[in-house]
Amino acid sequence: MQYSNTAYLLVSHGSSDPRPDVAMQQLAQLVREKMPQCENLVGVATLEANVQPLHLQIQDFAHRVQAVGCKMLQIIPLFLLPGVHLMTDIPTEIALAQQAIDGGMMIKLHPYIGSYPGLEKFVARMMTTAKSDISILLAHGSRRTGSHAPIENIAANVGAVTAYWSVAPSLEVKVQELIASGYQQIAIFPYFLFTGGITDAIAQAVETLKLQFPSVTFQLAQPLGTSREFADLIWDFIQQKENIFG
Repeated sequence: MQYSNTAYLLVSHGSSDPRPDVAMQQLAQLVREKMPQCENLVGVATLEANVQPLHLQIQDFAHRVQAVGCKMLQIIPLFLLPGVHLMTDIPTEIALAQQAIDGGMMIKLHPYIGSYPGLEKFVARMMTTAKSDISILLAHGSRRTGSHAPIENIAANVGAVTAYWSVAPSLEVKVQELIASGYQQIAIFPYFLFTGGITDAIAQAVETLKLQFPSVTFQLAQPLGTSREFADLIWDFIQQKENIFG
């Protein structure tokens, strides 16, 4: 693989909370360590909460890497579930960027990281660290038809149950159901990339559950985050798609 001819841009949703941006930078650095011969060819961008729209972020990064001979820019969407951002917004921004980039650079859009089969194995390994009777995979949730299918499939395959932050079944309802079924040790795995406002609220909700059910043991895991293992997952994902994109 001619990595010197290819650059990679990790694209996340973006947040007004500064912590996800710091986490993205840390994650990008871990990915760079996989390719030290061209460490400046891994960048980050966000769809929202940036002073520039995504297409300008792509253009700026493309111009920087073109200067060192890159001919291909691969966009890696760090999104866990499908939605309008992946179906419409990001492709539109890429098309705008491509129109403004000359010099023969090609932009390729990867599938989103949540579609990678390796993610299920990653989640399964995370769950082996918990000492619990049952694990809850807690995602944001959506009212869009079919949007929960990926996480429901992962949960079923790793022996977990699902709950959602913004739609039913909620974490509290799912916990009550599990306790009624006799579970006394419950692990909760937030299906989010980074710490932020929602994960703060989840942590507070778990503290409330501990008070409400003092005889039950609750464990709250960290988001998928900036672990070296998650960087390994992204790198494996990139290598797999290299075989397609060339």
